[in-house]
Amino acid sequence: MTTSVNARQGTASGTGTAQAAEDLPWIEDGGKVAPKDARVLSRLFLDRLQVLEEGTREYQYARNTLIEMNLSLVTFAARRFRNRGSGDMEDIVQVGTVGLIKAIDRFDLSREVEFTSFAIPYIAGEIKRFFRDTSWAVHVPRRLQELRVDIAKSKEALTTELGRTPTVKDLSAHLELTEEEVIEGLVAANGYVAGSIDTPGGDDENGDGGQAYTDTLGEVDPALDLFEDLHALAPLLQDLDERERTIIEMRFGREMTQAEIGGELNLSQMHISRLLSRTLTKLRSGLLTT
Repeated sequence: MTTSVNARQGTASGTGTAQAAEDLPWIEDGGKVAPKDARVLSRLFLDRLQVLEEGTREYQYARNTLIEMNLSLVTFAARRFRNRGSGDMEDIVQVGTVGLIKAIDRFDLSREVEFTSFAIPYIAGEIKRFFRDTSWAVHVPRRLQELRVDIAKSKEALTTELGRTPTVKDLSAHLELTEEEVIEGLVAANGYVAGSIDTPGGDDENGDGGQAYTDTLGEVDPALDLFEDLHALAPLLQDLDERERTIIEMRFGREMTQAEIGGELNLSQMHISRLLSRTLTKLRSGLLTT
């Protein structure tokens, strides 16, 4: 049962919570408050929450009611992630609720922003963090995901028992699996976390035993683009008439100015400019259609 937005008096029999909350309305079940009413009531409860003493019954009532009234925001945000990874919807909602609680604790009415607009990013951020911390970087079958956990537990137990890192044969005997199955599980475990290309590539356990993987990656040679352009341009130059090829060679091969080209060909600089512009347009169009 819920009260209307204008309700001010409690109906809880003998609990004392409504009286303790003073001017706050008594809400039996915050989850049943209509979204429109929840927006108005949330502002009232958030205003009171800022002046109530943390740990008191009044504070707990106001905070818990705010959480209940705004759980629909968690459900709304969680829908975006329902088909992502192998996360269970119930887990996603629980994680989103943590984000809602953080939003309630950090909201400041003086910012003059709607609580809904403030809370959604907190909720979504908490859910994204959950997937970042629990999802596999590379998708592998659930069978191998579960095998990774079993291998990790066996490694820990055998390391203590044997006083050394267990071999594949040790793990195989302990898990009652073939060595091929253990190896498959070990390889699949590499997909749990994506390693940074800045990670040193050496075997030094201190992490400074070799070049980072990024140092071994080749860079794009800008000359390759130039080579490709010139290779595509060659047949187009052959299609130009003799005067056009001469002007192009003088302008870009010998780096002559338009005035110098005009003087050598007995043409005005303006004429050379128009010829050069027309020829370059023809070459450009040819490159775009190649």
